[in-house]
Amino acid sequence: MALHPKETIHDIAYKGDIHTIKLKLQEDNGLVTRKDDNERLLIHWAALGGHHELVKFLADLGCPIDSTDDIGSTPLILASSAGKEHVVHTLLSLGSSVNSKNHEGHSALQYAASKGWLNIVKMLIANCADVNITDKRGATPLHRAASRGNIDVLKELLACGNQITVDCKDAYGNTPLHLCCEEGRTEEAGLLVQQGACLTIKNREEKTPLDLAPPTLARQLKNWVEQ
Repeated sequence: MALHPKETIHDIAYKGDIHTIKLKLQEDNGLVTRKDDNERLLIHWAALGGHHELVKFLADLGCPIDSTDDIGSTPLILASSAGKEHVVHTLLSLGSSVNSKNHEGHSALQYAASKGWLNIVKMLIANCADVNITDKRGATPLHRAASRGNIDVLKELLACGNQITVDCKDAYGNTPLHLCCEEGRTEEAGLLVQQGACLTIKNREEKTPLDLAPPTLARQLKNWVEQ
């Protein structure tokens, strides 16, 4: 079967056309491990497109499930970032490395926390994802969820109890509470304080979360701590 002149087999994988993929692999089985210009395999594109059956098919043919592309992203990282729950489940069941990072240090959990993909966050944590994993800027999933206002993800991370470091600092010295206060996120800041987040930690600019908070939020935070 001929492809469209400008359509590659990797485009077909992204679309999830497993029938055409099978026909092409019958002609050239080497396509399973052949990378495109982005150093991505068929399984990368199948994962990004959300096609879990194709991902499983390719893995069964020997396609490496933790292969990295030109920015260091694995299929699991791509699927987690894109919110493809079924693919994440499939890759985890196949033993994909849950704590792999790309070149910027971003992991599957960091992307899921940043994007607000709660079910994916739950799956990753259930499969031993490091809840305190850091990227090159020192940001953790908690920083990501807090700064973006992803309240359900924030609750899920805080539910990890002693496993989670509430006052973790990024490269700028900011804790998740600093970021919440800077963005004026009242509910998120309240959750962090209830879990023991400190109001007096200073960042590299010598600012505390209270220094960054709008006046109304600062008063509320003081009241919560005094209660």
